[in-house]
Amino acid sequence: MNQNNIKNIVIVGGGTSGWMTAAMLAKLFKSQLNITLIESDAIGTIGVGEATIPPLQIFNSVLGISECDFIKATQATYKLGIEFENWHRQGDAYMHAFGNIGRDLGFTAFHHYWLSSRANNVKTNGSETNSPHAKYPEINRSQVEGSQYNPNDFWQYSLNYQAAKHNKFQPIQSIAQAQMSGITHAYHFDASLYANLLRQYSIQRGVVRVEGTITSTQLTNDGAIDSVTLQNGDCINGDLFIDCSGFSALLIEKALGVEYENWQHWLPCDSAYAVPCESTSPLTPYTKATAHDAGWQWRIPLQHRTGNGIVYSSQHMSDEQAKQHLLANLDGKLLAEPRKINFQTGRRTKQWHKNCVAIGLSSGFLEPLESTGLHLVQSAIIRLTKLFPQKGITPQHIDEFNRQSQTEFEQIRDFIILHYHLNAKQSADGEHGLWQQCRDMDIPESLQRRIDLFKSTATVFRHQDELFTEAAWIQVMLGQGITPTDFHPLTQAVRQIDLNDYLANIRKVIASTVDQMSSHEDYIAAL
Repeated sequence: MNQNNIKNIVIVGGGTSGWMTAAMLAKLFKSQLNITLIESDAIGTIGVGEATIPPLQIFNSVLGISECDFIKATQATYKLGIEFENWHRQGDAYMHAFGNIGRDLGFTAFHHYWLSSRANNVKTNGSETNSPHAKYPEINRSQVEGSQYNPNDFWQYSLNYQAAKHNKFQPIQSIAQAQMSGITHAYHFDASLYANLLRQYSIQRGVVRVEGTITSTQLTNDGAIDSVTLQNGDCINGDLFIDCSGFSALLIEKALGVEYENWQHWLPCDSAYAVPCESTSPLTPYTKATAHDAGWQWRIPLQHRTGNGIVYSSQHMSDEQAKQHLLANLDGKLLAEPRKINFQTGRRTKQWHKNCVAIGLSSGFLEPLESTGLHLVQSAIIRLTKLFPQKGITPQHIDEFNRQSQTEFEQIRDFIILHYHLNAKQSADGEHGLWQQCRDMDIPESLQRRIDLFKSTATVFRHQDELFTEAAWIQVMLGQGITPTDFHPLTQAVRQIDLNDYLANIRKVIASTVDQMSSHEDYIAAL
């Protein structure tokens, strides 16, 4: 193991992951490190990471990039959540809206009071009725079969959802006398433009960019990387190498032979096409994921275009069928030919091995259903900075990095499997279809425990440092058709008449707040 001071950093691969890594290391370590980034068209970029989740705001803030500059430079729009169409049944729709839903009372989460109110109203009135205070009713009123309540009523208590469905956006602090805790947002943006922004940022801070194709990698006697050789004969040495070479995995796999853990038995989709089309109005502040017979299609609205793609299982849909399905479901003029992407869901068994750290697609891949691709890049970079070795790489550095990386990948994996497994869809080819397969498959024990707990008690616990919030898990489980059979007994300490007033007040505040917001397009134009 390298016991020398870590001074010379070599990043292999540019794109979003490479330049995010370079920018953050240059910002935090300044002159302590010599950073070289090797960029080549031969490595290529995937370009599906155009939708993010809220933590990217923190990343940009640390770099000192203002939101206004980011929006301008990357043709970005705001994102308040992800809408899922046809995932539970054909015709259903629900949203994973960012931020809180309702307001907790004491130690008891809001959704328990919502469940209590629904059950009591059904018991008292024989059927659930929507309050006249609900100015913005739910988008989909279809009843989940066998349930006693309409689950879409839950989103009346989400400020993000109501703003998203009315194409509104505005920071809460700029709305006079707003009574809400805040609106939580992420972005849709052009990943190539973001990479360009970070390239300029990094070079200004001393990062050396080298254009070239790596032809060989030289190892030390103990199996670590000593240097890489470019096609022009140049040899570049380093103390720590960061593999941002995408699916090529030039260092972590091809040079060091680190294995890949395949998760396709849980996430069978293995192919995608991506294509841009002209932007259409209104400019919606949310991502859309629409399920189809053999996978799903994404729609990501940017200022200058709309990003589209189709994710599918090649065992259940041919390439030509997928391409035609994608092109038939665009809402604007085609701007380029569809680009094919082949992938295998899973993770590298060691994301840090010897003196090489894999960041981005070289470290693993989870389909972009919950827009986690760039977040995994971000969290790996932050993890590396926290564990950055001062006097040499030790097994303790490596083991802790790999432990945290594995936990994060597995937690996100479970959340994505949840969408597929909890479905009541009829596959086009019956019992041999993708949706039947996902419904019948054995799932990770960690996910089964969560589902069972929520079904029986409506309880969700967020593990320490876990990415997805309790509100996120609740929304997806309700949206995918779970009806909890019970709720917390502390809800019974509140009189039904008081609870109804409490819920009505939340709906009223949300409606009033959304009324005061600017339209999404107007807010962006004002920037």
